[in-house]
Parts: sequence; C-alpha cells; structure tokens
Amino acid sequence: MTRFGTRAAVLLVGGLLVTAGTTGAQSASAAATASGVTATVNADGSYQIHTQQPADWTFNGSVGHALTSRSSTTGRDAVGEFQQVTFGYTDGVPRSGSIRVYQNVPVVVFGATNQTAAANSSAAAFPALTTPSLPYRESFQHAPFAPYQFNGSLAADSPLLNFDSHNNGFLVSPADNFAVSNMTRGANTVSDGIASGVATLPAGFTHRTILVVGQGVNSTFATWGSALMALGGKHPIPNDANATLDKLGYWTDNGASYYYKYDTSKGYAGTLAAVTKDFAAHGVPLGYLQLDSWWYPKGSSNTWQGNGTDRGGEYTYQAAPELFPSGLAAFHQQVGLPLVTHARWIDSASPYRRQYQMSGNVVTDPKFWNSTMNYLSAAGVTAFEQDWLGQDAQPKYNLTDPNAFMDGMGNAAAANNVAMQYCMALPWNTLQSTLYQNLQTTRVSQDRFERSKWDSFLFDSRLASALGEWPWTDVFMSTETTNLLLATLSGGMVGVGDAIGKENAANLLRSVRADGVIVKPDVPIVPVDSVYTATAQGGTPPMVAETHTDHDGLRDGYFFAYARNGGSQSISFRPDDQGIAGPSYVYNYLTGAGKLVPAAGTYTDTVNADGSYYVVAPVGSSGIALLGDAGKFVSLGSKRISQLSDDGTVHTRVTFATNEKSVTLHGYAPSAPRATATDGTVGAVHYDTTTHLFTATVTPGSDHDAAVSFAGH
Repeated sequence: MTRFGTRAAVLLVGGLLVTAGTTGAQSASAAATASGVTATVNADGSYQIHTQQPADWTFNGSVGHALTSRSSTTGRDAVGEFQQVTFGYTDGVPRSGSIRVYQNVPVVVFGATNQTAAANSSAAAFPALTTPSLPYRESFQHAPFAPYQFNGSLAADSPLLNFDSHNNGFLVSPADNFAVSNMTRGANTVSDGIASGVATLPAGFTHRTILVVGQGVNSTFATWGSALMALGGKHPIPNDANATLDKLGYWTDNGASYYYKYDTSKGYAGTLAAVTKDFAAHGVPLGYLQLDSWWYPKGSSNTWQGNGTDRGGEYTYQAAPELFPSGLAAFHQQVGLPLVTHARWIDSASPYRRQYQMSGNVVTDPKFWNSTMNYLSAAGVTAFEQDWLGQDAQPKYNLTDPNAFMDGMGNAAAANNVAMQYCMALPWNTLQSTLYQNLQTTRVSQDRFERSKWDSFLFDSRLASALGEWPWTDVFMSTETTNLLLATLSGGMVGVGDAIGKENAANLLRSVRADGVIVKPDVPIVPVDSVYTATAQGGTPPMVAETHTDHDGLRDGYFFAYARNGGSQSISFRPDDQGIAGPSYVYNYLTGAGKLVPAAGTYTDTVNADGSYYVVAPVGSSGIALLGDAGKFVSLGSKRISQLSDDGTVHTRVTFATNEKSVTLHGYAPSAPRATATDGTVGAVHYDTTTHLFTATVTPGSDHDAAVSFAGH
C-alpha cells in the first residue's frame, strides 16, 4: 500500500565548527570533538560530520544558502551532555537548523524549524547527507510487521543501516514525526524530510533526525535505540513487567485451537475456563488468557463471527453478548486470570463513526479511548493488542491524525494501567512506540509461528528490541520444542494454543517453573553480527543468534543456530564476541554433549534446518562452568538462578516456585567438585569422568531458595 506520494529531497546545516568537549560560543574556526565525532558548520551553509571511530568517515551537506546567524551552546538532555550549533538562514522563508553532538555516545541529532508557515517542499528537507560509501544496507519495509530487507529500496518511514564487511556502520532515522517522515537515499546520499502528502508546515514546526555510528551491527542498533528511547522519554521495560511477560499465556488467535471455534457443549467462555483448569491440573498453570477478534461484534452483521472474507472491523468494542451473556468482567471472574484483548479497525457500519471523531478507519477522539480503556481495566484486562496497524487500522497521514490515534490509545491505556502490544506494525509505528512507556510487546512475525518464520522473527526482533519492545513470536503448540525454545529465548512472552488435553506439560516445564513463571534470558535473541554481513553478501548463510544472562560479572550465553539452505551447514561463533570472557564451556542442550573453548577461541559445529541449541558458560577461577538448571532451556535465567559468582568457589542461589521440591543443577568441572549448601540442601555430586559433567540435586530452604557452592578439589 502507498502511504503518501513523491518523497522529499535534501538539505542541511551550517556556520561554524564544533563538537562537544568545549563550551561557550565559538568562532568560525573553533573545533571540538565528542565520542570521536566532529561537526563543522560553515558560514556558506555547508557542513560536515567527521568520525574517527569506527572509521575515518565524513558526511557532507549544505542548506544551499549563506547563514544569517549562528551560535554554539552546551547542555544536557535525556541522551546525555551535548554541544549544539544553532544557525539561521532564509530560503524564501526564515528557517533555523541545529546539529547536536553528544559527549559520551556517537550520536548526532539534527533539527530543522521553519519560523513562519511554509509550503512543504523537497528544498526544505533537512538533513541531506552525502555519506561514506559502504557496501551493505539493511532497512525495514513499509508493510505489516515491518519486514527486514538487505540492500533493498528504502521505505520513507524506515531507519537505514549502512555497514561494511567488518560490521562498522552508521544508522540514520527520523527522531520524531515518524508517521510523516520521508527518508530517501541515493547511491551515497541519505536525507530526511516530511512526506509530500503534507502540503503546509505550520510556523514553529520542527523535524529532527538522528545519526549514529558504531562498530558492530548489534551495538549500533543498541546505541541508536537507546538514544531514540531517551529522546521519546521511554525507559527499558523489565522482562517480567506484567503477567504477559512474566508467565505462560494461552492464545486464541489465528493458528490456535480455539480461533473462532470452541467446544459447543461448553460454549466459548466455558471452553476457555476448561482450558485454564486443564493446564493447572497438568502442573503448568496459565498466567493470562488472550481473547482474539472473535470476542467482540464485527462487520455490518454486528456478530462475533463478522461477515465478508476478513470478517469486518469492530462494530462495537465490547464483549459479544452471544458469547459472554454476563459480560467481560464476569468472564474474568470466572477464569480468575488477567486478560489480553485484541482490537481491529472500525468497521464502516459501526455506530462509532457517528459518535466519535475519526481518521481513516481509526478513532482519534480521546473520549473513545478513555471509555474503552476504562471498560477493559474494570474487566480485568492487563494488555490491549492493537492489530492490523499495517493494513486497515490506519489514520490519514497528516501532521495531527496519526499522533491523535496513537497518543489517544497509549495515554488512555497508561491512565488505566493497561499495557499495549502492536501487531502488524509499520516501521513508523515501531519508532513511535518510544513515546509510550506502556507499549511493552510487539508481534514481529506473521500469524502462527513456525519454522518458515524463524528468519523474520530473529531479524525483526533486532528493530523491536532496540526500541524497548519485547518481541512476540505469535502462537504455537507446546509440542513444538524449537518454537517453544525460540519464544523463551525472545525474553518476552511465551504463549501456546493447544486444545484441552493436548498440551505437553514436560515441554512447557523446560520454559517455565511449576508456578508458570518463565525462566528467560535478560535480552531478546537476535542474529550475531557475522550473520548480517553474510546475509547482505547474498545466498543463504546459516543462522546463528544469541542472547544471554548476566550475574555479578559472569555472562552466560544462549546460542541458537540452524541451516537456512534446507540441508546442513557449518556454523561458528566466538563466545568472547558476545561478552563471555575467558575460557568457556559450550553445551549442546539437545544432544547433551559439550566442549571446552579457550579464551578468544571459536566453536564450530554442523547444523541442520531444525536447529541446534547451545548453553555457553564461562569457566571461572574455580575451574568450573556452572550450566544451571538441567531441566530448563534458559538454565541460568534469573528466575531460577538469582545469584551467581565465582571467587575460586562457585556461589549460587537457586529460586523455587512454592510447589517445587527440587532442582537438578549441572555443570562442567575438570574433576569432581565438592558441593555445600548454606540454605536448603544439596545432594551428592554425580560426576562423569569421561565428559567431566556433574549433577547435584538441590532442595529449597524455608524461603523457597537454596544457597549452594561448588569448589574444585
């Protein structure tokens, strides 16, 4: 679909040389440097950004007019200390520009303001940069789920990463006005302005753009995302922020067992009540229930089934009386679990079109959003899922309506303590999520998670996680071990859609504790840097993706790898590239075999299309590599191993659910270690002299914890 017409063009900033590191007004020859970045602004309107790290690069541009004023200031914002050049010029209307360079991070923020109302034209776009010539690019398509692409055409609302064979790169994106931004690129140029569909810019209108340079694709994304979140006022979201992130969930969306169908002898509400009882009876209690689009009336038929090929949009956003005769709040009381509720667009037949202010197929009226979120909160809804963002749930693209839609939703949800999830998001939706602290999760792959969606899930998780969103795989069945594994490694939600009696409790207990709490990594799993270069070079290189947990200076890694060519492929990775310092032990979770890797060493293996999974633990000064809970995918996740250190003896604290009786710890040691417990108990150590792997059973103390130490002989 086309969001707006012809893209805008170029422009930039000028008047004196400056970078953070010095203070006060400066002469035309003044200079300073911050984080290896120097910004030079010249009196003729030309400017340069020069970097020393990760490479000697220069970005050039010009506003095309001599400057009428210039000044230099220092300050601090949410990103950090900065120095800024501000300047004025006239190109038919008076304008001002700015370049802000930060003291401690390689980030540059450009700003452009028209001082009077002005026609929006390509000549007013700011900034416009001639860039270093790097061979590879990654961006995200203007399509549902913002699919990644390498070396493709640039969507107007997408960030743009350029990088070289050493994974050194720079990333440019809008820093505000995300819905109507107009990113353009040429052979070695990039610019950012406002979409041509916006005819006029009001007096005082400002548009900002961010440039980040970095060494390593993942590091560059992380620096960019942290800066953009800071500018938007968003803080990192804990991976257990609410029930949807903390506990196992049950989903009823497309691909699940009860998507638009139910046990007719029980009714829809009765079926889901039976699901919750069944999971609990099998020792894997659910933490929440998701109600997909079936739960409210849709289409011109005003029925829960809806009508037409897509069933239609929301007729009214309330529980369908045929399914919930006593209402949504009563159903919440019946199941005793928090709810997640799905939302579509507003149907053409909906009475809301007469009651509320709208734009396109979405409501921009705060009264609607306040009423909706009040209703949901009173009915036990913990999270609101706005779906179809990249298709039917779109506003008109002007300077006000996209913000009114997104702000109305986000602010009303926050006021009612309702978290949000985006689904089918476009790039601009994902960037705009940095304005909403309660936007916690986003779908990054299409309906019904499966093998064919692994690539998109992993690559698109990089964009989402950089901007503070926990990626969501979408629903799958608990019998699907690798899908369950990847969902767990996402660090976000784990949700299944099995029919009553069909769940695989043993599999689920690899992901969650007996109280349903997910044992997960600290960050979402994403491809390692080398995969980006290999993929951008063409062909189908193997996938290697990584996440980790950190404990008191010790980092444990979790690597998932698979062949992308349909057969088998050789993979390699260096644990120390992922922050796992010194020698380490690489344990193949699926085969039970392991191998020592020396400091700065490389691990190699052959993988097939179904994937291999490795837990990587550092060998500390004790000579021991603790691998954690032998029964869990993320065996050293903080919800199981709450503390871990090695001062010549491994010290660990094991956390239990209230109904758990024991946990088996395992690890590598050159000889059988001694185990002692100061809280709870630890059984005899069983040691295999051939593999050098050991196990020990731990039972909790009075506070459902155990403190256990392992020492070498």
